[in-house]
Amino acid sequence: MFTFRISEIIQQPNHNISIRFEDISGDYPPYKAGQFLTLAFAFGDREVRRSYSFSSSPAVDEPYEITVKRVDNGEISRLLHHKTQVGDEIQVMDPQGLFTYIPSETNNNTIFLFGAGVGVTPLFSILKTALVAETDTKVVLVYSNSSKEQTIFYDELLEWQAAYPERLHIEFIWSNSKNLLTARLNRDYILNLVREHLNDEQDAVFYTCGPLFYMDLVRFTLLGMGVPEADIKRETFHFPEEEEDEDEKEEEPVDMTSYDIVLKFQGKDYPMTIPYDKTILDIGLEHKIKLPYSCKSGMCSTCISQVTKGAVRMDYNEVLTDREVDNGRCLICTSHPMENGTTIEVF
Repeated sequence: MFTFRISEIIQQPNHNISIRFEDISGDYPPYKAGQFLTLAFAFGDREVRRSYSFSSSPAVDEPYEITVKRVDNGEISRLLHHKTQVGDEIQVMDPQGLFTYIPSETNNNTIFLFGAGVGVTPLFSILKTALVAETDTKVVLVYSNSSKEQTIFYDELLEWQAAYPERLHIEFIWSNSKNLLTARLNRDYILNLVREHLNDEQDAVFYTCGPLFYMDLVRFTLLGMGVPEADIKRETFHFPEEEEDEDEKEEEPVDMTSYDIVLKFQGKDYPMTIPYDKTILDIGLEHKIKLPYSCKSGMCSTCISQVTKGAVRMDYNEVLTDREVDNGRCLICTSHPMENGTTIEVF
C-alpha cells in the first residue's frame, strides 16, 4: 500500500471530478498509460476498494490524476465527490490493468481511440503518452458525448490538438448535433473514419472504452474490416455500487455443492471450503487472507490466478482470453470450484 495525499480536486462536466495526488510515502509507484489506481477505504473492520483509471500520463511531467464519475448509489463515489477535501490522505495499491499502451521511440503506429463519456479517461492517458514519448505515431480520438458542454477534458484536448496538429485528430461526436449523420457513432461512421485516417505505412492499433454496446459496435465493425482481434483492446468501466436490477439476476446454479480447495498465496497453502453461493475470493477474504482484488466483478486483471489442479467456472470474465482460460487462468473474484481438491495459485 502507498499513502497518497490529495493535492487538487478539479470539477469536470457531467458529474465527474479529477483528483490529483502527491505520494507522501515517497515511493511514487510507476504506472503505464491506460492503467487504473485502486483506492482502499477502511470503515471499521470493513475494507472497500474502488478502481479509477489514470487520466494523467507517465510520459508527461504532471501529478498522478484519476477521474471519478459520481454514481447516485455509490458509497465511494459520493464520498469522493462530496466529503473528500484537498489534504486528505488515501491508501492506494500498485497500479494495475492490462489496457495499456507501451511507447517506444521506434513505434510507427496509428492509434485509434474510441471513447464515450468518462470512458475517455484512460484514452487521454494513452493519447498524451503516445504523442510525447514517440515521434512518428499518429493518434485519432473518436469521442462521443451528449453535448459539447458535457465533454470532459474538452479544452485540454483542444490544446493537445493545437500542439500536435499533424499527429492528432479529434473527432468530437455530440448527440445534440443537428447533423443526424454524425450525431452518434455508427457502423458507416466508423468505416469512414478508419479509412480516412488509416496509414498503410503504419501499424494500426485500436482502443475502446465505454458502455458495452458502444464497444461491441466498434469491435464488430473493425472485425468486419479484417482487423485482427488482438489489435482491438477494450476497457470496461463497472460501478459495483450500482444496485442490481432484480430482473437481471441470474438463476441459481444447478450445482449447489460445496467444494474443498487449496489456495496458494505468497508461499503458503490455505485449505478452505467454498459454498456454491460464494466465490473463491469471498472465502479467502473471510479467512483474512490479504488477496489482491479490485473490481470484484471480473472486469479488471487484479486477481488473475492459475488453476494447477481441478477446475473452476467463472460467473463473468471480461479480461482473460479463451486460450488463457483453457490453460487454467481464472479470476478468483468470480470463480467457483467444480470439484474437490481444486488447487489455485494466486499471483
